[in-house]
Amino acid sequence: MSYAIIKTGGKQYRVAEGDEIFIETIEGEPESLVTFDQVLAVSESGLLRVGTPILEGATVTGEIIKQGRGKKIVVVKYKAKKGYRRKQGHRQPYTRVLIKSIQG
Repeated sequence: MSYAIIKTGGKQYRVAEGDEIFIETIEGEPESLVTFDQVLAVSESGLLRVGTPILEGATVTGEIIKQGRGKKIVVVKYKAKKGYRRKQGHRQPYTRVLIKSIQG
């Protein structure tokens, strides 16, 4: 089974063809193609090629499935005996991508 390690949004992901991944938000409409050119490593038929740090000429193509926001995270700040209380919510935006092909 072939796979690749890509870098996007400050994180690294191990992907194979047919995988669906949730990544930091990138520009694009649903059903549009996106190309990841920061490929760190590619494994094909047991042979692993690793870049220093980026593998030249290797790309991973994916299709944007959805732009969305994750579940709400509640942030509470509290200081005892001081009457200080703050409550804040946050929903992290994400992009859901289906990996179509790995060239490398």
